[in-house]
Amino acid sequence: MRKFLFNKNNYGYIFIIPFFASFFIFLIYPVFYSLYISFMQYDGISPAVFVGIDNYKRLITDKFFIKSVINTWRIWLVGFIPQMIFGLGLAYLFSRFRIKGRNFFRALYYLPNLMTAAAIGALFGMVLGRKSGAVNQLLIKIGLIDEPIFFLGSPVWSSTAVSAIQWWMFFGLTIILFMAGIKAIPETYYEAASIDGASSWDAFWRITLPLLKPIMIYVLVTSLIGGMQIFDVPFTITKGPVIEIGGPQKSLLTMAVYMYNTAFNYNNRGYGAAVAWALFLIIVIFSILIFYFLRNKDYGRRGNRK
Repeated sequence: MRKFLFNKNNYGYIFIIPFFASFFIFLIYPVFYSLYISFMQYDGISPAVFVGIDNYKRLITDKFFIKSVINTWRIWLVGFIPQMIFGLGLAYLFSRFRIKGRNFFRALYYLPNLMTAAAIGALFGMVLGRKSGAVNQLLIKIGLIDEPIFFLGSPVWSSTAVSAIQWWMFFGLTIILFMAGIKAIPETYYEAASIDGASSWDAFWRITLPLLKPIMIYVLVTSLIGGMQIFDVPFTITKGPVIEIGGPQKSLLTMAVYMYNTAFNYNNRGYGAAVAWALFLIIVIFSILIFYFLRNKDYGRRGNRK
Protein backbone atom coordinates (compact mmCIF):
# COMPACT_ATOMS: atom_id res chain seq x y z
CA MET A 1 0.00 0.00 0.00
CA ARG A 2 2.83 2.39 0.91
CA LYS A 3 4.58 1.62 -2.35
CA PHE A 4 1.38 2.40 -4.27
CA LEU A 5 0.81 5.73 -2.48
CA PHE A 6 4.34 7.06 -3.02
CA ASN A 7 4.59 6.00 -6.65
CA LYS A 8 4.27 9.13 -8.81
CA ASN A 9 2.70 7.10 -11.60
CA ASN A 10 -0.29 6.44 -9.32
CA TYR A 11 -0.97 10.03 -8.26
CA GLY A 12 -3.71 10.40 -10.87
CA TYR A 13 -5.59 7.40 -9.46
CA ILE A 14 -5.23 8.75 -5.92
CA PHE A 15 -6.66 12.15 -6.90
CA ILE A 16 -9.79 10.64 -8.46
CA ILE A 17 -10.54 8.34 -5.50
CA PRO A 18 -12.58 11.03 -3.60
CA PHE A 19 -14.77 11.63 -6.66
CA PHE A 20 -15.54 7.96 -7.24
CA ALA A 21 -16.05 7.35 -3.54
CA SER A 22 -18.61 10.15 -3.25
CA PHE A 23 -20.16 9.08 -6.59
CA PHE A 24 -20.81 5.55 -5.37
CA ILE A 25 -21.85 6.58 -1.85
CA PHE A 26 -24.24 9.42 -2.76
CA LEU A 27 -25.51 8.29 -6.19
CA ILE A 28 -25.00 4.65 -7.11
CA TYR A 29 -25.79 3.19 -3.68
CA PRO A 30 -29.02 5.24 -3.17
CA VAL A 31 -30.26 4.23 -6.65
CA PHE A 32 -29.92 0.50 -5.98
CA TYR A 33 -31.13 0.89 -2.40
CA SER A 34 -34.30 2.63 -3.62
CA LEU A 35 -34.86 -0.28 -6.02
CA TYR A 36 -34.43 -2.69 -3.13
CA ILE A 37 -36.89 -0.97 -0.78
CA SER A 38 -39.45 -0.56 -3.61
CA PHE A 39 -40.19 -4.25 -3.03
CA MET A 40 -40.59 -3.69 0.71
CA GLN A 41 -43.13 -2.36 3.14
CA TYR A 42 -40.88 0.06 5.00
CA ASP A 43 -41.59 3.16 7.07
CA GLY A 44 -37.98 4.08 7.78
CA ILE A 45 -38.10 2.87 11.39
CA SER A 46 -39.55 -0.64 11.64
CA PRO A 47 -37.85 -3.59 9.95
CA ALA A 48 -38.59 -3.81 6.23
CA VAL A 49 -41.07 -6.49 5.13
CA PHE A 50 -40.76 -8.00 1.66
CA VAL A 51 -44.02 -7.56 -0.32
CA GLY A 52 -42.82 -8.43 -3.82
CA ILE A 53 -44.42 -6.36 -6.57
CA ASP A 54 -47.39 -5.27 -4.46
CA ASN A 55 -46.18 -1.67 -4.42
CA TYR A 56 -46.09 -1.63 -8.21
CA LYS A 57 -49.52 -3.26 -8.47
CA ARG A 58 -50.88 -0.56 -6.19
CA LEU A 59 -49.70 2.14 -8.62
CA ILE A 60 -52.15 0.95 -11.27
CA THR A 61 -55.18 1.51 -9.06
CA ASP A 62 -53.88 4.48 -7.04
CA LYS A 63 -56.03 7.44 -8.10
CA PHE A 64 -53.59 9.93 -6.63
CA PHE A 65 -50.68 8.46 -8.57
CA ILE A 66 -52.71 8.50 -11.79
CA LYS A 67 -53.68 12.11 -11.09
CA SER A 68 -50.04 12.99 -10.46
CA VAL A 69 -49.08 11.51 -13.85
CA ILE A 70 -51.79 13.54 -15.61
CA ASN A 71 -50.81 16.71 -13.72
CA THR A 72 -47.13 16.26 -14.58
CA TRP A 73 -47.80 15.83 -18.29
CA ARG A 74 -50.24 18.76 -18.38
CA ILE A 75 -47.91 21.15 -16.58
CA TRP A 76 -44.98 20.14 -18.76
CA LEU A 77 -46.81 20.36 -22.09
CA VAL A 78 -48.47 23.71 -21.33
CA GLY A 79 -45.05 25.15 -20.53
CA PHE A 80 -43.01 23.29 -23.16
CA ILE A 81 -45.06 24.15 -26.27
CA PRO A 82 -44.71 27.96 -25.92
CA GLN A 83 -41.11 27.41 -24.82
CA MET A 84 -40.36 25.76 -28.17
CA ILE A 85 -42.33 28.31 -30.20
CA PHE A 86 -40.81 31.39 -28.55
CA GLY A 87 -37.36 29.85 -28.32
CA LEU A 88 -37.22 28.84 -31.98
CA GLY A 89 -38.79 32.07 -33.23
CA LEU A 90 -36.51 34.37 -31.26
CA ALA A 91 -33.43 32.26 -32.04
CA TYR A 92 -34.18 32.55 -35.76
CA LEU A 93 -34.70 36.32 -35.52
CA PHE A 94 -31.52 36.86 -33.50
CA SER A 95 -29.46 34.65 -35.83
CA ARG A 96 -30.74 35.63 -39.26
CA PHE A 97 -31.49 39.32 -38.78
CA ARG A 98 -29.49 42.17 -37.31
CA ILE A 99 -31.54 43.21 -34.30
CA LYS A 100 -30.19 46.01 -32.17
CA GLY A 101 -29.44 44.90 -28.62
CA ARG A 102 -29.88 41.20 -29.36
CA ASN A 103 -27.01 40.23 -27.06
CA PHE A 104 -28.66 42.13 -24.21
CA PHE A 105 -32.03 40.45 -24.78
CA ARG A 106 -30.40 37.05 -25.12
CA ALA A 107 -28.69 37.49 -21.75
CA LEU A 108 -31.91 38.85 -20.23
CA TYR A 109 -33.93 35.84 -21.41
CA TYR A 110 -31.29 33.44 -20.06
CA LEU A 111 -31.10 35.11 -16.63
CA PRO A 112 -34.02 33.17 -15.01
CA ASN A 113 -32.21 29.92 -15.79
CA LEU A 114 -29.45 30.97 -13.37
CA MET A 115 -31.86 31.19 -10.45
CA THR A 116 -32.81 28.15 -8.38
CA ALA A 117 -36.27 26.72 -9.00
CA ALA A 118 -37.06 26.74 -5.26
CA ALA A 119 -36.29 30.47 -5.01
CA ILE A 120 -38.44 31.23 -8.06
CA GLY A 121 -41.31 29.14 -6.70
CA ALA A 122 -41.19 30.95 -3.37
CA LEU A 123 -40.98 34.31 -5.16
CA PHE A 124 -44.03 33.67 -7.32
CA GLY A 125 -45.87 32.27 -4.32
CA MET A 126 -45.56 35.75 -2.78
CA VAL A 127 -46.22 37.62 -6.04
CA LEU A 128 -49.46 35.70 -6.59
CA GLY A 129 -50.50 35.91 -2.95
CA ARG A 130 -54.11 36.72 -2.14
CA LYS A 131 -53.70 39.62 0.28
CA SER A 132 -50.32 41.21 -0.27
CA GLY A 133 -49.40 39.73 -3.65
CA ALA A 134 -48.03 42.21 -6.20
CA VAL A 135 -50.39 41.01 -8.95
CA ASN A 136 -53.51 41.54 -6.87
CA GLN A 137 -52.28 44.91 -5.63
CA LEU A 138 -51.63 46.06 -9.19
CA LEU A 139 -55.01 44.87 -10.50
CA ILE A 140 -56.83 46.60 -7.64
CA LYS A 141 -54.86 49.81 -8.10
CA ILE A 142 -55.69 50.10 -11.81
CA GLY A 143 -59.33 49.25 -11.11
CA LEU A 144 -59.64 45.92 -12.91
CA ILE A 145 -60.81 44.09 -9.77
CA ASP A 146 -62.40 45.10 -6.49
CA GLU A 147 -61.49 42.05 -4.40
CA PRO A 148 -58.20 40.11 -4.42
CA ILE A 149 -58.18 36.97 -6.53
CA PHE A 150 -57.02 33.77 -4.83
CA PHE A 151 -54.82 32.65 -7.75
CA LEU A 152 -53.16 29.81 -5.87
CA GLY A 153 -56.53 28.60 -4.60
CA SER A 154 -57.77 27.88 -8.13
CA PRO A 155 -56.73 24.61 -9.83
CA VAL A 156 -56.64 26.28 -13.26
CA TRP A 157 -54.77 29.41 -12.19
CA SER A 158 -52.21 27.58 -10.04
CA SER A 159 -51.47 24.95 -12.69
CA THR A 160 -51.18 27.59 -15.40
CA ALA A 161 -48.89 29.66 -13.17
CA VAL A 162 -46.48 26.75 -12.68
CA SER A 163 -46.43 26.06 -16.44
CA ALA A 164 -45.77 29.74 -17.14
CA ILE A 165 -42.93 29.75 -14.61
CA GLN A 166 -41.38 26.71 -16.26
CA TRP A 167 -41.63 28.39 -19.66
CA TRP A 168 -40.15 31.64 -18.33
CA MET A 169 -37.26 29.83 -16.64
CA PHE A 170 -36.08 27.72 -19.55
CA PHE A 171 -36.99 29.34 -22.85
CA GLY A 172 -33.83 31.49 -22.62
CA LEU A 173 -31.73 28.32 -22.63
CA THR A 174 -33.78 27.04 -25.56
CA ILE A 175 -32.98 30.23 -27.48
CA ILE A 176 -29.25 29.76 -26.96
CA LEU A 177 -29.36 26.10 -28.03
CA PHE A 178 -31.32 26.89 -31.17
CA MET A 179 -29.07 29.84 -31.98
CA ALA A 180 -26.04 27.54 -31.76
CA GLY A 181 -27.74 25.12 -34.13
CA ILE A 182 -28.70 27.85 -36.60
CA LYS A 183 -25.18 29.31 -36.55
CA ALA A 184 -23.84 25.85 -37.47
CA ILE A 185 -25.91 25.78 -40.69
CA PRO A 186 -23.68 26.80 -43.63
CA GLU A 187 -24.56 30.22 -44.99
CA THR A 188 -24.21 28.85 -48.53
CA TYR A 189 -27.51 26.98 -48.07
CA TYR A 190 -29.38 30.23 -47.52
CA GLU A 191 -27.52 31.95 -50.36
CA ALA A 192 -28.44 29.15 -52.76
CA ALA A 193 -32.07 29.30 -51.61
CA SER A 194 -32.10 33.08 -52.11
CA ILE A 195 -30.75 32.70 -55.64
CA ASP A 196 -33.51 30.18 -56.38
CA GLY A 197 -36.08 32.75 -55.25
CA ALA A 198 -36.91 31.31 -51.83
CA SER A 199 -38.27 33.72 -49.25
CA SER A 200 -37.14 33.91 -45.63
CA TRP A 201 -40.21 31.91 -44.66
CA ASP A 202 -39.36 29.17 -47.21
CA ALA A 203 -35.77 29.07 -45.99
CA PHE A 204 -36.98 28.69 -42.43
CA TRP A 205 -39.26 25.73 -43.23
CA ARG A 206 -37.05 23.96 -45.77
CA ILE A 207 -33.56 24.64 -44.42
CA THR A 208 -33.58 25.76 -40.81
CA LEU A 209 -36.16 23.37 -39.35
CA PRO A 210 -34.88 20.15 -41.00
CA LEU A 211 -31.25 20.88 -40.06
CA LEU A 212 -32.23 21.79 -36.49
CA LYS A 213 -33.74 18.36 -35.95
CA PRO A 214 -30.87 17.03 -33.74
CA ILE A 215 -31.05 20.14 -31.53
CA MET A 216 -34.83 19.85 -31.33
CA ILE A 217 -34.55 16.22 -30.23
CA TYR A 218 -32.03 17.20 -27.57
CA VAL A 219 -34.26 20.03 -26.29
CA LEU A 220 -37.31 17.75 -26.32
CA VAL A 221 -35.64 14.91 -24.41
CA THR A 222 -33.92 17.12 -21.82
CA SER A 223 -37.13 19.09 -21.31
CA LEU A 224 -39.07 15.83 -20.91
CA ILE A 225 -36.60 14.60 -18.28
CA GLY A 226 -36.77 17.86 -16.36
CA GLY A 227 -40.52 18.26 -16.78
CA MET A 228 -41.34 14.77 -15.49
CA GLN A 229 -39.24 15.44 -12.39
CA ILE A 230 -40.69 18.87 -11.62
CA PHE A 231 -40.78 19.30 -7.87
CA ASP A 232 -39.33 22.60 -6.62
CA VAL A 233 -41.82 25.06 -8.12
CA PRO A 234 -45.12 23.24 -7.33
CA PHE A 235 -43.81 22.32 -3.88
CA THR A 236 -42.63 25.78 -2.81
CA ILE A 237 -45.42 27.76 -4.48
CA THR A 238 -48.07 25.91 -2.44
CA LYS A 239 -46.19 25.13 0.76
CA GLY A 240 -47.71 27.30 3.45
CA PRO A 241 -50.40 27.57 6.11
CA VAL A 242 -53.20 28.19 3.61
CA ILE A 243 -52.50 25.83 0.73
CA GLU A 244 -51.61 22.19 1.23
CA ILE A 245 -48.78 20.50 -0.64
CA GLY A 246 -50.11 19.49 -4.04
CA GLY A 247 -52.19 22.61 -4.54
CA PRO A 248 -55.96 23.09 -4.70
CA GLN A 249 -57.78 19.87 -5.59
CA LYS A 250 -54.34 18.27 -6.03
CA SER A 251 -53.85 20.18 -9.29
CA LEU A 252 -50.12 20.58 -8.57
CA LEU A 253 -49.57 17.05 -7.33
CA THR A 254 -46.80 16.00 -9.70
CA MET A 255 -45.15 12.59 -9.59
CA ALA A 256 -42.12 13.97 -7.74
CA VAL A 257 -44.32 15.77 -5.20
CA TYR A 258 -46.40 12.62 -4.69
CA MET A 259 -43.22 10.61 -4.20
CA TYR A 260 -42.07 13.09 -1.53
CA ASN A 261 -45.44 13.07 0.23
CA THR A 262 -45.62 9.28 0.24
CA ALA A 263 -42.07 8.68 1.43
CA PHE A 264 -41.63 11.46 3.99
CA ASN A 265 -45.04 12.82 4.99
CA TYR A 266 -46.80 9.43 5.12
CA ASN A 267 -43.64 7.47 6.04
CA ASN A 268 -44.13 4.83 3.37
CA ARG A 269 -40.60 4.61 2.00
CA GLY A 270 -41.24 1.44 0.00
CA TYR A 271 -44.19 2.81 -1.93
CA GLY A 272 -42.40 6.13 -2.43
CA ALA A 273 -39.48 4.25 -4.00
CA ALA A 274 -41.91 2.43 -6.29
CA VAL A 275 -43.30 5.81 -7.42
CA ALA A 276 -39.74 6.96 -8.13
CA TRP A 277 -38.98 3.93 -10.27
CA ALA A 278 -42.30 4.28 -12.11
CA LEU A 279 -41.26 7.87 -12.89
CA PHE A 280 -37.90 6.58 -14.13
CA LEU A 281 -39.58 4.03 -16.43
CA ILE A 282 -41.91 6.67 -17.87
CA ILE A 283 -38.94 8.92 -18.71
CA VAL A 284 -36.97 6.05 -20.28
CA ILE A 285 -39.89 4.77 -22.36
CA PHE A 286 -40.87 8.15 -23.77
CA SER A 287 -37.25 9.14 -24.40
CA ILE A 288 -36.77 5.96 -26.44
CA LEU A 289 -39.99 6.67 -28.35
CA ILE A 290 -38.80 10.19 -29.15
CA PHE A 291 -35.48 8.92 -30.49
CA TYR A 292 -37.26 6.19 -32.47
CA PHE A 293 -39.88 8.33 -34.18
CA LEU A 294 -37.65 11.37 -34.74
CA ARG A 295 -34.52 9.52 -35.79
CA ASN A 296 -32.95 10.25 -39.18
CA LYS A 297 -34.74 7.64 -41.29
CA ASP A 298 -33.08 8.79 -44.51
CA TYR A 299 -29.66 8.10 -43.02
CA GLY A 300 -30.77 4.61 -42.06
CA ARG A 301 -32.00 3.87 -45.57
CA ARG A 302 -28.75 5.16 -47.11
CA GLY A 303 -26.74 3.05 -44.70
CA ASN A 304 -28.59 -0.11 -45.79
CA ARG A 305 -27.91 0.46 -49.46
CA LYS A 306 -25.37 -1.78 -51.10
